Amino acid sequence: MRAGTKGRFSTRSAERRGRGLRGMLLTPSSPGRKSPAQKFDAVVLAAFSPIDARWAKRLRELDIAVDEVPMVRAINPDTVSWPPEIVADGPVPLSRLVPAGLDKRGKPTRARIVLFRRALELRADSRPELLALVHNILVQQVATYLGVDPEEVSPVGDGNID
Repeated sequence: MRAGTKGRFSTRSAERRGRGLRGMLLTPSSPGRKSPAQKFDAVVLAAFSPIDARWAKRLRELDIAVDEVPMVRAINPDTVSWPPEIVADGPVPLSRLVPAGLDKRGKPTRARIVLFRRALELRADSRPELLALVHNILVQQVATYLGVDPEEVSPVGDGNID
């Protein structure tokens, strides 16, 4: 023991002598070990599940994707008017429906709904609130994709997403 330590060991010296932490605090499969992106992906899957169960045949050609932040911006945030394929909260896009088409190399692409993770997370205070928000946005986007009313995609009272 060094002079002046009064019987205490520093963390570094304790670990060096085998008296520190002895293994992982969380196993790789424990929920606390998941990244924020993985947790958000689980919310998206839970929110999309009731929609997919009802519309699976018509949604075979639709993909769901997640981006960190939106790459589209309003030209004038004060008087923004978004097209129907973008769901937004004022000047901030929350999701976008990208129709099927051709990529830069001329290869066909599938239609997809892109959810913007950070924009959505900032608008929800809890996981259930985030789940409801993502579900509502997916309902709107699927309705736009199918060309039907959002009430047909998920009727009022049919939003059991827990």
